[in-house]
Amino acid sequence: MAEYNIKLPLDDQTINKLNIGDRVFITGYMYTGRDAAHKRLVELIINNKELPINLENETIYYVGPAPAKAGQIIGSAGPTTSYRMDPYTEILMKKGLKGMIGKGRRSKDVIESIKKYGGIYFAAVGGAAAYISKCIKKKELVAYEDLGTEAILRIYVEKFPVIVAVDSKGKSIY
Repeated sequence: MAEYNIKLPLDDQTINKLNIGDRVFITGYMYTGRDAAHKRLVELIINNKELPINLENETIYYVGPAPAKAGQIIGSAGPTTSYRMDPYTEILMKKGLKGMIGKGRRSKDVIESIKKYGGIYFAAVGGAAAYISKCIKKKELVAYEDLGTEAILRIYVEKFPVIVAVDSKGKSIY
Protein backbone atom coordinates (compact mmCIF):
# COMPACT_ATOMS: atom_id res chain seq x y z
CA MET A 1 0.00 0.00 0.00
CA ALA A 2 1.28 3.40 -1.00
CA GLU A 3 0.32 7.00 -0.34
CA TYR A 4 -0.39 9.50 -3.11
CA ASN A 5 -1.37 13.11 -3.54
CA ILE A 6 -3.46 13.44 -6.71
CA LYS A 7 -5.10 16.28 -8.59
CA LEU A 8 -8.49 16.25 -10.24
CA PRO A 9 -9.76 15.79 -12.86
CA LEU A 10 -8.69 12.15 -13.02
CA ASP A 11 -6.72 10.76 -15.93
CA ASP A 12 -5.99 7.17 -16.93
CA GLN A 13 -2.35 7.34 -15.84
CA THR A 14 -3.33 8.38 -12.31
CA ILE A 15 -6.15 5.84 -12.07
CA ASN A 16 -4.00 2.96 -13.32
CA LYS A 17 -1.20 3.52 -10.79
CA LEU A 18 -3.57 3.29 -7.81
CA ASN A 19 -4.21 -0.04 -6.09
CA ILE A 20 -6.63 -1.19 -3.42
CA GLY A 21 -5.63 -0.03 0.03
CA ASP A 22 -3.59 2.94 -1.23
CA ARG A 23 -4.08 6.10 0.82
CA VAL A 24 -4.86 9.05 -1.40
CA PHE A 25 -5.18 12.78 -0.74
CA ILE A 26 -7.24 14.49 -3.43
CA THR A 27 -7.02 18.14 -4.49
CA GLY A 28 -9.27 19.69 -7.11
CA TYR A 29 -12.87 20.11 -8.18
CA MET A 30 -15.47 17.34 -7.89
CA TYR A 31 -19.23 17.06 -7.74
CA THR A 32 -21.51 15.92 -4.95
CA GLY A 33 -24.56 13.78 -5.53
CA ARG A 34 -26.69 11.11 -3.97
CA ASP A 35 -29.36 8.76 -5.27
CA ALA A 36 -32.05 11.37 -6.06
CA ALA A 37 -29.62 13.41 -8.18
CA HIS A 38 -28.24 10.24 -9.81
CA LYS A 39 -31.76 9.17 -10.76
CA ARG A 40 -32.40 12.54 -12.43
CA LEU A 41 -29.12 12.44 -14.34
CA VAL A 42 -29.85 8.94 -15.64
CA GLU A 43 -33.38 9.95 -16.67
CA LEU A 44 -31.89 12.80 -18.72
CA ILE A 45 -29.42 10.42 -20.38
CA ILE A 46 -32.15 7.88 -21.17
CA ASN A 47 -34.27 10.64 -22.71
CA ASN A 48 -31.33 12.08 -24.72
CA LYS A 49 -31.48 15.38 -22.83
CA GLU A 50 -28.55 17.60 -21.90
CA LEU A 51 -26.96 17.03 -18.51
CA PRO A 52 -26.43 19.95 -16.10
CA ILE A 53 -22.79 18.79 -15.68
CA ASN A 54 -20.16 17.33 -17.98
CA LEU A 55 -19.15 13.96 -16.51
CA GLU A 56 -16.03 13.46 -18.64
CA ASN A 57 -13.16 12.45 -16.29
CA GLU A 58 -15.12 13.71 -13.29
CA THR A 59 -15.45 12.45 -9.74
CA ILE A 60 -18.65 12.36 -7.69
CA TYR A 61 -18.61 12.35 -3.90
CA TYR A 62 -21.67 10.60 -2.52
CA VAL A 63 -22.63 13.11 0.16
CA GLY A 64 -25.53 15.22 1.32
CA PRO A 65 -23.69 17.79 3.41
CA ALA A 66 -25.29 19.38 6.43
CA PRO A 67 -26.10 23.09 6.11
CA ALA A 68 -23.17 25.38 6.86
CA LYS A 69 -23.07 27.25 10.13
CA ALA A 70 -22.04 30.91 10.23
CA GLY A 71 -18.47 31.29 8.99
CA GLN A 72 -18.35 27.81 7.39
CA ILE A 73 -18.19 26.94 3.71
CA ILE A 74 -20.12 23.71 4.24
CA GLY A 75 -21.50 21.70 7.13
CA SER A 76 -20.47 18.19 8.09
CA ALA A 77 -19.86 16.22 4.90
CA GLY A 78 -19.55 12.51 5.58
CA PRO A 79 -19.87 9.86 2.87
CA THR A 80 -23.16 8.20 2.01
CA THR A 81 -23.53 4.44 1.56
CA SER A 82 -22.55 3.84 -2.03
CA TYR A 83 -24.69 0.85 -2.99
CA ARG A 84 -27.67 3.22 -3.35
CA MET A 85 -25.96 4.65 -6.46
CA ASP A 86 -25.19 1.22 -7.95
CA PRO A 87 -28.23 1.12 -10.30
CA TYR A 88 -27.06 4.36 -11.95
CA THR A 89 -23.30 3.87 -12.05
CA GLU A 90 -22.73 2.14 -15.39
CA ILE A 91 -24.84 4.67 -17.31
CA LEU A 92 -22.90 7.56 -15.74
CA MET A 93 -19.57 5.86 -16.42
CA LYS A 94 -20.56 5.47 -20.09
CA LYS A 95 -20.89 9.28 -20.07
CA GLY A 96 -17.32 9.65 -18.78
CA LEU A 97 -17.54 9.48 -14.97
CA LYS A 98 -14.20 8.16 -13.67
CA GLY A 99 -14.16 8.52 -9.89
CA MET A 100 -16.62 7.83 -7.11
CA ILE A 101 -16.25 8.45 -3.40
CA GLY A 102 -18.49 6.94 -0.75
CA LYS A 103 -18.57 4.24 1.88
CA GLY A 104 -19.23 0.54 1.73
CA ARG A 105 -18.99 -2.20 -0.87
CA ARG A 106 -20.10 -1.96 -4.50
CA SER A 107 -22.03 -4.53 -6.52
CA LYS A 108 -20.38 -6.94 -8.95
CA ASP A 109 -21.95 -4.97 -11.82
CA VAL A 110 -20.34 -1.73 -10.60
CA ILE A 111 -16.97 -3.43 -10.22
CA GLU A 112 -17.26 -4.72 -13.79
CA SER A 113 -18.14 -1.19 -14.98
CA ILE A 114 -15.10 0.20 -13.16
CA LYS A 115 -12.90 -2.30 -15.03
CA LYS A 116 -14.66 -1.74 -18.37
CA TYR A 117 -14.58 2.07 -18.30
CA GLY A 118 -11.31 2.55 -16.44
CA GLY A 119 -12.71 4.08 -13.28
CA ILE A 120 -11.97 3.96 -9.58
CA TYR A 121 -13.92 3.87 -6.33
CA PHE A 122 -12.56 5.54 -3.22
CA ALA A 123 -13.80 5.02 0.32
CA ALA A 124 -14.03 8.02 2.60
CA VAL A 125 -14.07 7.42 6.33
CA GLY A 126 -17.54 7.31 7.82
CA GLY A 127 -17.71 9.18 11.11
CA ALA A 128 -15.17 11.78 9.98
CA ALA A 129 -17.73 14.21 8.53
CA ALA A 130 -16.53 17.26 10.45
CA TYR A 131 -12.90 16.59 9.50
CA ILE A 132 -13.76 15.99 5.85
CA SER A 133 -15.72 19.26 5.69
CA LYS A 134 -12.52 21.14 6.57
CA CYS A 135 -10.98 19.81 3.33
CA ILE A 136 -13.75 21.49 1.30
CA LYS A 137 -12.55 24.98 0.44
CA LYS A 138 -15.23 26.14 -2.05
CA LYS A 139 -18.73 25.11 -3.02
CA GLU A 140 -21.13 26.12 -5.75
CA LEU A 141 -24.69 24.95 -6.35
CA VAL A 142 -24.85 23.43 -9.85
CA ALA A 143 -28.18 21.61 -10.18
CA TYR A 144 -31.34 20.40 -8.46
CA GLU A 145 -31.62 23.03 -5.74
CA ASP A 146 -35.05 21.58 -4.89
CA LEU A 147 -33.28 18.48 -3.51
CA GLY A 148 -31.86 20.53 -0.64
CA THR A 149 -28.79 18.85 0.83
CA GLU A 150 -28.92 16.31 -2.02
CA ALA A 151 -28.52 18.97 -4.72
CA ILE A 152 -25.49 18.68 -6.99
CA LEU A 153 -22.66 20.90 -5.80
CA ARG A 154 -19.29 21.57 -7.39
CA ILE A 155 -16.76 21.58 -4.58
CA TYR A 156 -13.06 22.32 -4.42
CA VAL A 157 -11.16 20.09 -2.01
CA GLU A 158 -7.61 20.13 -0.69
CA LYS A 159 -5.94 16.99 0.66
CA PHE A 160 -9.27 15.17 0.86
CA PRO A 161 -8.42 11.79 2.48
CA VAL A 162 -9.63 8.56 0.87
CA ILE A 163 -8.58 4.93 0.43
CA VAL A 164 -8.73 3.08 -2.88
CA ALA A 165 -11.58 0.62 -2.31
CA VAL A 166 -11.98 -0.71 -5.88
CA ASP A 167 -9.12 -0.16 -8.32
CA SER A 168 -9.28 -0.01 -12.11
CA LYS A 169 -8.37 -3.70 -12.30
CA GLY A 170 -11.51 -4.61 -10.35
CA LYS A 171 -9.81 -5.57 -7.10
CA SER A 172 -11.83 -4.65 -4.01
CA ILE A 173 -10.85 -4.21 -0.38
CA TYR A 174 -14.23 -5.68 0.49
